[in-house]
Amino acid sequence: MPHPFARYLDFANHSANATPADIEKLCASVVEHSFHAAFVNAAYITLAKKVLVGKAPVGTVVSFPLGQDTIATKVAAVNEAVQLGADELDVVPNIGTFLAGDTNGFMGEMKAVVDGARMIGKPVIVKFILDPGYMTTPEQMKQAALAIQQSGADFVKIGSGMGPRGPSVEDVAIVREAVGPQMKIKVAGGIDTYDEADAFINAGVARIGTSHAIEIVTQSRAS
Repeated sequence: MPHPFARYLDFANHSANATPADIEKLCASVVEHSFHAAFVNAAYITLAKKVLVGKAPVGTVVSFPLGQDTIATKVAAVNEAVQLGADELDVVPNIGTFLAGDTNGFMGEMKAVVDGARMIGKPVIVKFILDPGYMTTPEQMKQAALAIQQSGADFVKIGSGMGPRGPSVEDVAIVREAVGPQMKIKVAGGIDTYDEADAFINAGVARIGTSHAIEIVTQSRAS
C-alpha cells in the first residue's frame, strides 16, 4: 500500500548537475512509491514522459527561480513545455513588478502565461510561485495570492526553495484566507521530514514539492 502522504508529494530534481540517469532514477521512485508527479527541468520533460509512460504526471518549472524573464520568453517556454508533454507547470512570476506596486502588470503577465500554457489545447495544471520571504506583511502576501487566483491559475505555490526562506504553516493560513477554500495550495522549499509534511498536510495543502520525498515516506512521526 502506498504511504498516505505519497499522493501529496511532487518528487523533484531541479539540480543543475542532474543527469539523464538521475531523472530515470527519480521517475522509478515516483512509480515505486506512488508519488503524485515527477518534477524535472524542461530539458528532461521528454525523457521523464518516456520513462513514466503515463504512470504519473510530469511537471516542470518555468522562469525558475528568478521570474524575471520577459513575458514573451515565459509564454514561449510554457508553450514548448506543454508541447513536450508537461502535465503541470510551476511558474515564477515577476515578483518585482508586484513589489513595485504594479498589480495590473503582475496579473497581466500571469494571465498571458496561463493563456500560453493552454493554447495548445491540452489539459495542463498551472501554478504560480509566491516566495514568502519577499513579502513584508501578511496583507501583501494576501494581495499577491489573490492576483494569482484571478489570473486563472490552478494553484498558489508558496516557496521556490531558492528564496529568502521556505514556507510556513502560517503562510498557508494567510494565503488560504485570501483565496478561499477552493483554490489549491502547494508548498515547497526545505520540506524534508515526515513531521514537516504532516504539518502542511494538516494545514490543508494539496501538494508538497520536495527532493526528499523518499525520506518523508520512510520516516516515522517523531516521538
